[in-house]
Amino acid sequence: MSSDAQLNETPLAFEVQLKIRKPAAQVFDAVVDPKKLSGYFLREGSGPLVAGTTVLWQFPEFEERFPVVVREVVAPERIVLEWGSAIAGDPDTRVVMTFVALDAENTMVKISESGWPHSPEGLKASHGNAGGWMHMMAAMKAYLEYGINLREGGAF
Repeated sequence: MSSDAQLNETPLAFEVQLKIRKPAAQVFDAVVDPKKLSGYFLREGSGPLVAGTTVLWQFPEFEERFPVVVREVVAPERIVLEWGSAIAGDPDTRVVMTFVALDAENTMVKISESGWPHSPEGLKASHGNAGGWMHMMAAMKAYLEYGINLREGGAF
């Protein structure tokens, strides 16, 4: 099999990262706790992120609620989620969030998502989600470091 053919069979994936000037446990909790997550990212989360559960996330820009399957939660280091790929008929994508303590007061947050097919639709969906997760981390940084909700007064 040629290397081009192998690349076209490998599901699309990305990773984004951002340093947040808060301890890892505090940053981790800002994702797991739906009240905190709704302070900067979601309109509403139906419950905390607990392994083996499914929560519903509602975003300000969408009326529907999106089911999020929580596969793994290791405090304060890692969260693994699965949710719809945004392409009808395609399998769910996998989201892995890691929280790396750089020191007692700084955390590197890394979010990767994978599982889209190599297609124009898959490429568009993966790029959209990469931007969405980067926005989430920037909003979390503003929320945790400065007490600002970047969603308020935005386009939605």
